[in-house]
Amino acid sequence: MNTRDPRVLIEKLKALPPQRVAEVEAFVDFLRTRDEEARDEAAERLGKAMAKLAELGLPPMSEDEVQAEIQAARRERRDRLGANRR
Repeated sequence: MNTRDPRVLIEKLKALPPQRVAEVEAFVDFLRTRDEEARDEAAERLGKAMAKLAELGLPPMSEDEVQAEIQAARRERRDRLGANRR
């Protein structure tokens, strides 16, 4: 993500005609709603996964185990992408 000074954006908004400002505002509202929906969906998926784990009676993973899984998945993805480039 490109970090920008909000003052620059505010100055650009001030230079727009009112109709364009309204369009920008509508777009910002759309982005916020989309992000909220994505968070809600992710929370729902996480809840379902946690329920399945509870049904299986598996103990929660430790932080080290989670990190090991992440690293293994990343290695797998790098290997797969590397094989596709050959």
